[in-house]
Amino acid sequence: MDIREILRHLRQVGSDRAVARSTGVDRKTAGRYRVWAAEQGLLNGPLPPMGELERLLEETLNSPPPPQNVSSVEPFREAVVNLRRQGIEMAAIHARLRERGYTGSYASVVRFVRRLEPPEPEVVVRVETKPGEEAQADFGYAGKMIDPEDGRLRKAWSFVMTLSWSRHQYVEFVFDQRIETWLSLHRNAFAYFGGVPQRVVLDNLKAGIARSCWEEPQAQHAYRECAEHYGFLIAPCRPGTPQHKGKVEQGGVHYVTRNFLAGRGVTTNTQSNQDVLVWIRETAGVRVHGTTRERPLDRFAIEQGRLQPLPATPYDLANWKRVRLHRDGHVVFDGAYYSAPFRLVGQHLWVRGGARQVQLFTSQYQLVATHARAQVPGQRLTHLSHLPAHKVPGLTLGRDECRQRAIRIGPATRQVVDQLLAHRPEDRLRSAGRVLGLADRCSPQRLEAACARALRFDEVSYPTLKRILQQGLEAQPLSTSPAPVQATMFVRSAAELLGSLVGGELWN
Repeated sequence: MDIREILRHLRQVGSDRAVARSTGVDRKTAGRYRVWAAEQGLLNGPLPPMGELERLLEETLNSPPPPQNVSSVEPFREAVVNLRRQGIEMAAIHARLRERGYTGSYASVVRFVRRLEPPEPEVVVRVETKPGEEAQADFGYAGKMIDPEDGRLRKAWSFVMTLSWSRHQYVEFVFDQRIETWLSLHRNAFAYFGGVPQRVVLDNLKAGIARSCWEEPQAQHAYRECAEHYGFLIAPCRPGTPQHKGKVEQGGVHYVTRNFLAGRGVTTNTQSNQDVLVWIRETAGVRVHGTTRERPLDRFAIEQGRLQPLPATPYDLANWKRVRLHRDGHVVFDGAYYSAPFRLVGQHLWVRGGARQVQLFTSQYQLVATHARAQVPGQRLTHLSHLPAHKVPGLTLGRDECRQRAIRIGPATRQVVDQLLAHRPEDRLRSAGRVLGLADRCSPQRLEAACARALRFDEVSYPTLKRILQQGLEAQPLSTSPAPVQATMFVRSAAELLGSLVGGELWN
């Protein structure tokens, strides 16, 4: 309350206690004002102008300040000034002064330096933007909400994007702050506004900024892609300065907490998201804003035409992840396995996981593989061209394919393969595949001749066929009848075999 109002009550009210009740000042203070007003003749007659009244009050009522004691550091003023110019801290200055005969305390040095260097008041400059130039985005804790998928009570977060000129905003409640969620919220906000601002100011949260730095911040790969798709600039705040996005901090997140969420019962986040859009239209959007002194929806009617148009298609939500290509030629992403060229085994690759495609890039962002997105966890997607050539036949080997290849080579080869595939109980599929591989190493004609020779001698096996081809035996003519077999029952005499039973020596 100003001095004119106090003097008006002093003229009208008799007691100091009544003046104190009317003006809110202390009773003793009211008494001092009454004595001072009587001395200056201010209880009657017209009052002087406000400026003159304030000067009179300052000169006659306030007592002069007490004389200041001389600091014990004063004799060393020049030395202190020189040391501070060199950037010496106060503890070191105290030590240097003691070397020069100073006997005072460290606290005296601190007080003296503070008088020499009074702190400058922190000046805040309000930054105003043009329509469509900027939006600010942030997360805020929204308490607990019911997850409609399983009925659990979970921590929820409010995402708020505020257009800096109109103060119109978009709000949505989510259960996490993952990069996928962050990108989908941007897509929803831009669709709600019907356009895109020139830049988005955000805090240094991990979903948007990979490396917090004022000079050269690094945005997440997926967020950079999103910004390029929609055509906005990413403008992170200086680390530790949330006031740089005060429009969404105070008028957005905190306003949603104080107004929409205050006293609200527990509901599902789906219901809250429906209700908050009504709240934006009927409450937040039509209030007279404390700074602009206008309604956000009225200003948004102007700003909407200044926003950049939406692209033809929404952004395909993509997540980037740095992974290692394992020995089996696959990377692991989101619980599924994707192949990459085997020459990159052991190296780190970048995975871009979109809604429909998964792409693999080298560390220099060279595209090396493209796959359809796996439908279920554990699914393995493999391009045969990514594997070593000699590994492919074993991976794709099948019984029907073996028979078809054998038929194309010749009847002898087919018979050999059929015998191998029909073998029991061991599975000879791999042996059949190795036999067919001899046609690539030699020729189908030589393999057919080798199989005919092996069948002639009833020696059907991969080692036998390999040996025939190595020694060139398949070129030798086959006889019309099998070679005679000399069956010798025993090569020792009965006396040696039966020992003492026939009077001979025991056979060892």
